[in-house]
Amino acid sequence: MERTHIVVLSGAGVSAESGIRTFRAADGLWEEHRIEDVATPEAWQRDPELVLRFYNARRAQLLAVQPNAAHRTIAALEDQFEVDVVTQNVDDLHERSGSTRVLHLHGELRKVRSTRDPDLVQSWDHDLQLGDRCPLGSQLRPHIVWFGEQVPLLPKAAEIVKRADIVIVVGTSLQVYPAAGLIHAMAPGAELYAVDPSPLDLPARTKAHIKEKASIGIPMLASRLRDRFSGR
Repeated sequence: MERTHIVVLSGAGVSAESGIRTFRAADGLWEEHRIEDVATPEAWQRDPELVLRFYNARRAQLLAVQPNAAHRTIAALEDQFEVDVVTQNVDDLHERSGSTRVLHLHGELRKVRSTRDPDLVQSWDHDLQLGDRCPLGSQLRPHIVWFGEQVPLLPKAAEIVKRADIVIVVGTSLQVYPAAGLIHAMAPGAELYAVDPSPLDLPARTKAHIKEKASIGIPMLASRLRDRFSGR
């Protein structure tokens, strides 16, 4: 029998509970930096050393934190369901908790890529410096989709969402496009659930909005879904 297909659309609120700060803070800063100074193509052209220092610090921070109950529960759903995670997060906490199918819309912090060939990507766990080059001889840059750049994996993400029986939105306000538009790719009969303590502008088709932080709300929802589909 075919297993129920769940797609989890995860955002910064999931990783925030592991100690990774989000850039949508009230002061508009990300780790004391303006987004325009560290996360745009213009910033890279203007001051690549600052951009590299910023992402080196983010990478070091990531290596010091652990997945939380939300990550672990999402991974455990694979025991009973077909599960895809489509995340806006650049950390690898979903993978480290055991999720096997994770698509990173905005890139990955523990990878770098060539500035000449964007498809030339490699793993990277230490500081990236000016002078670190790809096999083609070009400077390496963080494998991050910066503000103002295209999101190349968006069509693939939409195809994944289109096949879902259930979509779970967690840790994201659904305000940041183009990622927020992914729920519009859902099939007519698919169910939508949201987990977030904040008020959300959700479509009428939403089955439930669990107003809890991810580490509490995801286990609650997972338990509900397991009970409902246990006979399949």
